[in-house]
Amino acid sequence: MLENLSQLVKENVQDAIVNNSDIPNEKNEAAISAASGSIVDALKQQLSSGNVGNLLDAFKGGNAEGSVVAQEAASGFTDKLAAMGINMDAAKNIAASVIPSIVGKFVNKTNDPNDSSFNIQDVIAKVSGPDGKFDLSDVTRMFTEKTDVNGDGKDDGIIDKLKGLFS
Repeated sequence: MLENLSQLVKENVQDAIVNNSDIPNEKNEAAISAASGSIVDALKQQLSSGNVGNLLDAFKGGNAEGSVVAQEAASGFTDKLAAMGINMDAAKNIAASVIPSIVGKFVNKTNDPNDSSFNIQDVIAKVSGPDGKFDLSDVTRMFTEKTDVNGDGKDDGIIDKLKGLFS
């Protein structure tokens, strides 16, 4: 899955990265790797923080390019480019031109029954944790774990969010 994502990025960044004077040629491969890594990181972040709804929104099609996953991946990619010494404005422009379309193509390929390059089960397995498995204990933990992710003093677990819908 990671190799296929890296290939998808390579196929779609010629102008934005390789032919871009803001990115020195010796940093092209690192920038390409950072783009695919940022997408994986965003998927991991959504899953690990229990934001399954955001993942479902991205993968059910429609607006993958504008999804929270795409936004987080673009932000992460911007930070990685800036850490490579790329000007922050240029990094933001590159991320905005590359990440949303790649996330859209990634989601389309994942949802296409005629395209076996990506499988949603493989994607979840790769981003679900150190054991590479997303199992019942992971789901149970999403429902029972008490965490204050956004610092508002309230637990952000799925059950706590559901309670908020009815109060």
